[in-house]
Amino acid sequence: MMKTWITGALVGAALLSSHAALAQAVVGQPAPVFTGTDASGKTVSLADFKGKYVVVEWTNPECPFVKKHYDSGNMPSTQKEAMAKGAVWVSIQTGAGQDEKARAQLAAWQKSKHSAPTATLLDADGKIGQSYHATTTPHMYIVNPQGTLIYAGAIDSKPTANPADIKTATNYVNQALGEAMAGKAVSQPTTKSYGCSVKYPGGA
Repeated sequence: MMKTWITGALVGAALLSSHAALAQAVVGQPAPVFTGTDASGKTVSLADFKGKYVVVEWTNPECPFVKKHYDSGNMPSTQKEAMAKGAVWVSIQTGAGQDEKARAQLAAWQKSKHSAPTATLLDADGKIGQSYHATTTPHMYIVNPQGTLIYAGAIDSKPTANPADIKTATNYVNQALGEAMAGKAVSQPTTKSYGCSVKYPGGA
C-alpha cells in the first residue's frame, strides 16, 4: 500500500514537473532562457541580447497564416519597425531539422520575403518551443531589457488567413513594443495566438 502511494506520488510529481516546464513563459515573469543554432550554424542565446527588447516569433514557411503575414509584407515590416527602434528579432522554427540543408532553406525563404531577423533558430527537439508553450505559427513574444516577458500572443487582432484583414487589424506587437518603449504599461500583455499548430517532434 505504502509502495503504491509512493509510486503514485512520484508519478504525480513528474507530471506536475512536466506541466511546469510547458508553462514557464508567464507574462510579468522572467522569460525562459534558451540557446540554439541559427541559420548560419552559429550558437545564439537569449542572454546574448541582455539589455535590449527581444521579439521572439514562431514561424513555419508552409503555414497559410504565416504566408498571410509574409506574402503581404506585414511580418517583415513589423520586424523592420521593431529593429529600427533598437529591438532584436529572433525567429524560431520548431521541429525543423538542424542540418545545413534545413538552415539554408529557411534562410533562403526569409531572404525571398525581405525578412532579416537578428537570428533564426531551428528548434529541432522542440525544447525552446515547449519552454515558451508556443502553440501556433505565428506565436509572438516580447522580452524587455530586464529579461521579463511583457507580451505573449498573436501578431494581430484578426485571426484569419486572409491578407485583406491586415489593414483593419490591431498589430499587437507594434502596440506592445511602442507602449513599453515609451515607458507605459502594455495595455494588452496577453492575447490568444492563432495559426497552424507548432509541429513538435513526436506530436509533443
